[in-house]
Amino acid sequence: MSTINAIRGEQRMLLSSISWETYVSLINDTQSAGKLLTYDRGDLEIMSPMMPHETAKRLLARMIDRFTEINQIEVQSSSSTTFRRADIQRGFEADESYYVQNAPAIRGKEQIDLTIDPPPDIVIEIEMSRSAINKLALFASMGVPEVWRYNNSRLRIERLDGQNYAQTDTSVSLPGFPLKIAENILSRRASENETQLIREFVRSMSK
Repeated sequence: MSTINAIRGEQRMLLSSISWETYVSLINDTQSAGKLLTYDRGDLEIMSPMMPHETAKRLLARMIDRFTEINQIEVQSSSSTTFRRADIQRGFEADESYYVQNAPAIRGKEQIDLTIDPPPDIVIEIEMSRSAINKLALFASMGVPEVWRYNNSRLRIERLDGQNYAQTDTSVSLPGFPLKIAENILSRRASENETQLIREFVRSMSK
């Protein structure tokens, strides 16, 4: 077992040699509420988010909400839903996730089975500390088309190309999303009013 201290808004704990059954049991354990679990073939990372992490997550989510509303883009939020596949022994809970192109395919479903259902079109990862698990490889194995990563200074989009991700300046799932404007607004979240920042984001789309 190893622990990464909560230096920049997150605390991560890595457990090794954890069975799939134990992982599933932890998912269903109410004491795990508020923690994000990532499982990769025996390795289990438990991440406990703190205020800076959660503030960045919600602010980015609010910008996505406003962007899709203004542009009349149909989305289905899946937030921190547990996505898992027993056949490849992998599972994750994102900070936020969205179905866009595949929103109609999962609407009304209470449970997602990734052996027959599509993965979310966008996964949001707030990375204020480094994960001990190679999450991009995990996401690729599940076919997640797009991963948005924010490390407290940069907002990047990684697009799945074959079995690997390539960084891109634009989102295919949400074309036209103002990445650099969102990055600038995220950088000011600790010193400025969040509602005012959202209003600024909305105004930027009308210019």
